[in-house]
Amino acid sequence: MTDRSTKSAKVAASLRRRHAAERRFRLYGMGAVAFALACLGLLFFTVVSKGYTAFQQTYVKLPIYFDAGDIDPKNSGDPKVWAKANYQGMAKKSLRGLFPDVKKRRDKRALYKLASSGAAYELRAIVRENPDLVGTTTDVWVTADDDVDMFIKGYIRGDVAENERRISNKEMAWIEALVADGRLEKRFNTTFFSAGDSREPELAGVWGAAAGSFFTLLVTLALAFPIGVAAAIYLEEFAPKNKLTQVIEININNLAAVPSIVFGLLGLAVFLNFIGMPRSAPLVGGVVLALMTLPTIIIAGRAAIKSVPPSIREAALGLGASRSQVVFHHVLPLAMPGVLTGTIIGMAQALGETAPLLMIGMVAFIVDIPGGFTDPATVLPVQIYLWADSPERAFVERTSAAIMVLLGFLIMMNLTAVWLRKKFERRW
Repeated sequence: MTDRSTKSAKVAASLRRRHAAERRFRLYGMGAVAFALACLGLLFFTVVSKGYTAFQQTYVKLPIYFDAGDIDPKNSGDPKVWAKANYQGMAKKSLRGLFPDVKKRRDKRALYKLASSGAAYELRAIVRENPDLVGTTTDVWVTADDDVDMFIKGYIRGDVAENERRISNKEMAWIEALVADGRLEKRFNTTFFSAGDSREPELAGVWGAAAGSFFTLLVTLALAFPIGVAAAIYLEEFAPKNKLTQVIEININNLAAVPSIVFGLLGLAVFLNFIGMPRSAPLVGGVVLALMTLPTIIIAGRAAIKSVPPSIREAALGLGASRSQVVFHHVLPLAMPGVLTGTIIGMAQALGETAPLLMIGMVAFIVDIPGGFTDPATVLPVQIYLWADSPERAFVERTSAAIMVLLGFLIMMNLTAVWLRKKFERRW
């Protein structure tokens, strides 16, 4: 009895130790998940806290006299003549009228900087849309300078020494006077979503980069999806199992782990220098990203095709279907949810790539919105890279805001992949 009770006590102690080890392992796992979520939350909090203010922009209301003698001296009514008028001079004249005590040349230069250099383009657009304003004086809201915007948002503090901030005491007094007069206010920043890149932060937007990303991903999808699916079908359903196919499979798996900048070097050497494709264009960017995305689509496609039960193939063959009919009428439709999921994940990876596009020249400063696949363009990750390297404080919030836009696209693409899998998934 003593030996039996001793053995039972040892077994019970061993069970307690194992159960305790299992509980510790669960706690370690929960701690790891909690730490990862905390890091992710910190990342999102940092980006959002620095970038949400970019969705608002400070505007200044100026009483603009649209001088007919300057805009249309010969009364021709030609918009091309209107475009040559000195609209920036009109904005400067309006500021001088608001602060008539400013006499010194240096003070006038500082006063003129309260309004953005893009005010001239905004006034020109207003005249083009409403020619009846010519010869009248009208209050117009124009974009304020980025330093004024940063001061209004609190990023430039007024309680520090004058030599430690970008706005002087005189400029602060002018800004406070404009605020007291109701001539400064924050509004939704439509420019950020409708303009291309600019050297002036208050005029910079993500629309040009978003259009470049769109055209680039279209080229990537048009090339990578059919080629990747066809390669997955051949390797999984038709290719003989020999050394050649084994080498091909190994190389596909290895290509999935190759650094993306290698594909950029390939694009630079082959597509630009040898073939002569247009530099900085979505066409060559899409081709490079298609090569990078192909291994992901092929691997995901093969896994989806392999997951289709063999009974589906056997039943179709038993009813007299050919091998091609079995694949394209039965296997591929059932595997399509997995194929689409892998494709969207690969496209999301391509959307966030920067290194290969830097190698093919898509890091250029592009102001115009691209209108096609061969127009010079940049993409969202490269735009973020360029803004992050800019010294102006206003580009910090625009960098974070652009990251928020990019993350929004990536989250939408991943949610679409999850939705497609849930919608088309079948269980046998």
